[in-house]
Amino acid sequence: MTAFLNHFAFEFKTGLRNSSMLFLNYLFPLGFYAMMGLIMTQINPLFQETMLPAMVIFTVLASALLGLPSALVDAREAGIYRSFKINGVPAISIVTIPLLTTMFHGLITAALIALTAGPLFGGATPANWLHLVWLTVLTAFTCSAIGALIGVVSANNRAATILGQLVFLPAMLIGGMMMPLSFLPESVRPFAALLPTAHAMQAFEGLAYGREILFAPATSPLVLLTSGLLAYGLAVYLFNWDSRNQTRRGHPLLALLALVPYLISMVL
Repeated sequence: MTAFLNHFAFEFKTGLRNSSMLFLNYLFPLGFYAMMGLIMTQINPLFQETMLPAMVIFTVLASALLGLPSALVDAREAGIYRSFKINGVPAISIVTIPLLTTMFHGLITAALIALTAGPLFGGATPANWLHLVWLTVLTAFTCSAIGALIGVVSANNRAATILGQLVFLPAMLIGGMMMPLSFLPESVRPFAALLPTAHAMQAFEGLAYGREILFAPATSPLVLLTSGLLAYGLAVYLFNWDSRNQTRRGHPLLALLALVPYLISMVL
């Protein structure tokens, strides 16, 4: 346990000292939040109603999909995991610790947004703060688990960037953060159910704000939890110590199993 905590503390400090990680974990989401608060609320006053959950989700999503996969690939390419294996560090710790540190960084930034969105930009405060807190933690876990899985199955940094963007960009466009899902064409709405951000926004609005939503209130948290656990388990199972090692426990395409909860929700 002591070794685990020391490793966690080291990774957490690395996220503060590394300029790229510092930018993706703090400066980029906070800068985007300030820009949206200053500009988007003037263009579209209705954005104030969903600003807080949207920016919280954006924060954890950016940290998880834009920063975590590349960090895992870089460490594998540098041979760091080989030395961990020699020293007896289990694969589950190597996957879990970056996931947890990414969650913690995202939650710190999300807390700053939650506390300032109302006073600074008139963002609507939730009717139930407790629901807001546990849904934020759940969303951070799910996004971080997906980011870890992307980092594990990516052969190089380019692949990690492309796979991360394949989730990040649709999440921004049709994931319910910039505009409510009810504003989307009916032909597009089912595809939004394939995105964790759509379920997160529906859960925030339904449970934390008590608003009418398109999905069943209990469905979205269940989908997020199930997909997060699947992604985490697959990341541990598919973990590769060395990029030059051609022997893997499973094919990288097994990572697509993490989409099963979203596909089921899309059909339902």
